Amino acid sequence: MTRRFEGFPRITADPRVMAGKACIRGMRFPVSNIIEELAGGATADDLIREFPYLERDDVAEALRFAAWRMGEREIDIVDAA
Repeated sequence: MTRRFEGFPRITADPRVMAGKACIRGMRFPVSNIIEELAGGATADDLIREFPYLERDDVAEALRFAAWRMGEREIDIVDAA
């Protein structure tokens, strides 16, 4: 069963696809791959050039989705000192 996320029409999750990771439009391309590439210095244009099946809106929505997911939970920061 494919899961849809309200407000994120390009993001899907299906336990039969990439072990249920959030993916772009039902493809085997996890949102986390886009975030990792961008964090590593790639641009949206780089991603679209390297993966021609991606669209600029996929990249933008992946960023919005990641920000939304991070806002869902609080993480306790422990002072290591």
